[in-house]
Amino acid sequence: MIRLPNWLGDVVMSTAFINAVRQLYPDATIDVIIKKELGGIASLIPSINNIHLFSKQEHNGLGGVYRFGKSMRDEHYDLYFNLPHSLSSFAMAWASGAKQRIGFNKEGGFFLLTRSFKKPADLHRVDEYVSLLESFTGKTISNKQVGLEAQISTEPKETVIINFNSEASSRRMPLDKGRSIINALTSTFKDTTFAFVGSAKEAVFIEELLNGLNNSNRLQNLAGKTDLKGLAELIASSKAVLTTDSGPAHLANAVGAPTVVLFGAGNENNTAPYNKQSLTVIRYGELICEPCVRNTCKLYGIPKCMEMLDEIKIINALSLHLNHA
Repeated sequence: MIRLPNWLGDVVMSTAFINAVRQLYPDATIDVIIKKELGGIASLIPSINNIHLFSKQEHNGLGGVYRFGKSMRDEHYDLYFNLPHSLSSFAMAWASGAKQRIGFNKEGGFFLLTRSFKKPADLHRVDEYVSLLESFTGKTISNKQVGLEAQISTEPKETVIINFNSEASSRRMPLDKGRSIINALTSTFKDTTFAFVGSAKEAVFIEELLNGLNNSNRLQNLAGKTDLKGLAELIASSKAVLTTDSGPAHLANAVGAPTVVLFGAGNENNTAPYNKQSLTVIRYGELICEPCVRNTCKLYGIPKCMEMLDEIKIINALSLHLNHA
């Protein structure tokens, strides 16, 4: 059993851990626990046998977590790898009755796990997850692969997907800057359609972003109109993806789409998409506060590191994938 992380980007990055487990245990049954809201992604992860969906609403508090874990005791798991490091996730692992429960020594892991290891500092999140397996087995994983298997449309790739959203305001594209970037893109790439993605709650922001812009006939608001599986397929079938540091950035990278990621507060050394092929990371890089890794910009209010991004750099990065000089 592998208890997956709680955020979309982290789940995508954990696919390297799952692939590594399959490398070391080729004949094992590999099951996962994933948040119900992210369940659509699990179906795209290779090497998984069974998916258990966990909902905080249906299993509230530590009591609910314990009951959920206990419900899996009949499976008689030999190994339970716990990738999050929260008390509730450790309690779930303990309740499962798995013979060996492995995780990082944080938030009570020492007491509720059978084997706990120090969480390494300053590693990329992918390497951090894989280090847990390496510490447990004593074996080095040299072939780390982040990947999802999404169906690709047979239609010609005509659309660039744009995601300007993020859960953290310090990583979200400021409205005025976003409008400036979009106008620059539509005036440069005159034969390209741009589709904007996001959750249903982000649709209003995107509507405001697109309101009154030039070339509006080539701008689509798809926020809230796809589930995660559909979003992965849409991205896999696109010409390229332009995105802030967010879950969709990792999703695009994992399905093999050419990806340009705009970084604000996040540290790209730890959380940038992992696969380097067809990946461009852009940050302003001239502010002494970069990267602050805060969820809100305490210094400027609106993240200046995003406001100062260079449209020309963004256009040049996308040009590599859109057949424009």
